[in-house]
Amino acid sequence: MTFNTAGSETAKFLDLEERYGAHNYHPLPVVLQKGSGVFLWDVDGKRYYDFLSGYSAINQGHCHPRIINVLVDQAQKLTLTSRAFHNNILGEYCEYITKFFGYEKVLPMNTGVEGGETAIKLARKWGYMNKGIADNEAKIIFAEHNFWGRTLAAISSSTDPSSYTNFGPYMPGFELVPFNNLPALEKSFQDKNVAAFMVEPIQGEAGVVIPDDNYLKGVRDLCDEYNVLFIADEIQTGLARTGKMLACDHENVRPDILILGKALSGGVLPVSAVLADDEIMLNLKPGEHGSTYGGNPLACKVAMEALQVLKDENMAENAEQMGELLRNELVNINSSIIQSVRGKGLLNAIVVNHPDPNAAWNFCIELMKNGLLAKPTHGDKIRFAPPLIITKEQILDCVEIIKRSLKVLE
Repeated sequence: MTFNTAGSETAKFLDLEERYGAHNYHPLPVVLQKGSGVFLWDVDGKRYYDFLSGYSAINQGHCHPRIINVLVDQAQKLTLTSRAFHNNILGEYCEYITKFFGYEKVLPMNTGVEGGETAIKLARKWGYMNKGIADNEAKIIFAEHNFWGRTLAAISSSTDPSSYTNFGPYMPGFELVPFNNLPALEKSFQDKNVAAFMVEPIQGEAGVVIPDDNYLKGVRDLCDEYNVLFIADEIQTGLARTGKMLACDHENVRPDILILGKALSGGVLPVSAVLADDEIMLNLKPGEHGSTYGGNPLACKVAMEALQVLKDENMAENAEQMGELLRNELVNINSSIIQSVRGKGLLNAIVVNHPDPNAAWNFCIELMKNGLLAKPTHGDKIRFAPPLIITKEQILDCVEIIKRSLKVLE
């Protein structure tokens, strides 16, 4: 892989990664060394707007000073004890986050995909202990085009060939239904072995696919009727990204199991959490699930501050207002290249209309040249998801960059 970056520091770092790193990603040819707020700087000193936010892990902005201060302070005291011992921060964190979201218990993990795995284990155990499903017969239903990671369990629920091809055999007990289709979901619930339905309120990796109004309410009603757990994967849609603290809040829906990650640490270290009430959570007994790093004092302290920052700085409200502004401005560009604009809050996407299958990638390269970083997903879709602290002036500046960059396709 060769990039035209002669005379720059960029080429050196790209060559190092190419030579010594696994080739499991295809990043834009930019090498970043500094972040602050909505901005990133590369190794040659060029500044960019960040319109990906670490796949919504950096909702609070890069290196938020309050989060960094808490991180440094706790890192100088105690970082890890494992769960073989108690530490003085975990209980405080458990109380904080359960009261913050209104659940009785939390199970702390590290990465988002671990959160998904944890939720599925919880649902299966609940199915056996509470619903009376026969041993090894529990089923979990997923929506088509879901994405929650690339572990063997996650790819076993995937409809994306690049995720699952040549990685079988796959996890049994997983079934798929179309997203945003309540009749199909109800049909799947006729099977009494179904323990749970796991769904993203908005499908992020699929290209910001937003369901019909009242879809989540319909899911909640069906889960109640058929005694099935509603698992909400809010790893990307949660924590103020869509204009509410949780995307489920738009319909006043409370999932049985809530999965959080990404912005739970403000992007400074891996932190995820699974929240549920006692009836579900207390089915897990000592030794049945855990993680060396899960619930470490550094992560717990950072997560509390990351959540408090979102609340104190009214980031959900800003996401709502700035997202509406961004979508309106994108529609007003009135370009034949932009087939559609969709989103909620500051989780947005455009669909690129162009005969060249590489058009979205080429557009992102042009955006990069003009000082804005975004990434295509599924070929023709580009997410626009800046940190939630972005201002009106910055949104308008970014729209001008987008307009200018469109010319490469026109």
